[in-house]
Amino acid sequence: MIESYINHISYYLPEKILTNENLAEEFPEWSVEKIAKKIGINERHIAADDETSLDMGVQASNLLFKEYNIDPHSIDYLLFCTQSPDYFLPTSACIMQERLGLRKSSGALDFNLGCSGFIYGLSLAKGLVASGIARNVLLVCGETYSKFLNKSDKGNRTIFGDAASATLISNEVKGMAAKIGEFDLGTDGSGAENLIVKAGGMRQPNMVGHEVDDEYGNTTSDADLFMNGSEIFNFTSLNVPELVKGNVAKNKMQMDDIDHFVFHQANAYMLNHLRKKIKVDKERFPVRMNFCGNTVSSTIQIALKSLQDDQTIKSGDKLLLAGFGVGYSWGAVTIELK
Repeated sequence: MIESYINHISYYLPEKILTNENLAEEFPEWSVEKIAKKIGINERHIAADDETSLDMGVQASNLLFKEYNIDPHSIDYLLFCTQSPDYFLPTSACIMQERLGLRKSSGALDFNLGCSGFIYGLSLAKGLVASGIARNVLLVCGETYSKFLNKSDKGNRTIFGDAASATLISNEVKGMAAKIGEFDLGTDGSGAENLIVKAGGMRQPNMVGHEVDDEYGNTTSDADLFMNGSEIFNFTSLNVPELVKGNVAKNKMQMDDIDHFVFHQANAYMLNHLRKKIKVDKERFPVRMNFCGNTVSSTIQIALKSLQDDQTIKSGDKLLLAGFGVGYSWGAVTIELK
């Protein structure tokens, strides 16, 4: 079997920054200290009005090419994960192929997933490499959830930030070189309405929606992102611990064999709850989101890049990556650094 490796990661954060101080000015009932303690985020980056997930994906990919001296013509397949595409059609990946200067003989497609998107993207990339369809897969994740958020929704505005990431998955060892192991994936569409933007698609094309206030005092309409926080928390608490235990076993390991558990960086409260539930000490459970917020499908990559840059992870380390959220959708994979 042809092995596949995560070789390089780069990410892009928009220029505009929304700090806790900015939010506290808008919502006086929220103190800077309260936001930082509960959410674990000090600032988040916000895309400009004319900046899209496609634009940011191009930026992240060009950073990857420049930082690691990658020839765009070496890319055989482009995967772009986003829930905020430029258009219904054509697929953003086709436009990205032209803007990045990839070969016309390369494949390119979008897929729509949120916080589990990186894990699912890795599974697709591994399949392309293992089948011999591609030697080098460029996995790009980009999201502009800020454009879905009602200005009065203080809860979600404290959590989400915009970002894009670019990851090179190859059939040979280069750079970071983390061998991709076995996956566990899951889906439960019964929870779809607990994290949703109802308006704008074919089911409800009218973008004008009636505004309502939820139990926490957050205002949303059908045109805005709605998140039922308590239901999302319950879903995560129920499914993620079993996901982790199952994936460790599937990769023929014990929990103690895992050097670092790198989860989707949802918020500090949820991550701390999950860490305690799977009984992992803080040293093996990195939280790297205070400077960028919950960037949806790019959180794991940003955390991995941060861990690599400060040399927290090293050759021989085994990491379990887990993503979970909108869909409902969840996934985990174990990787080993060469």
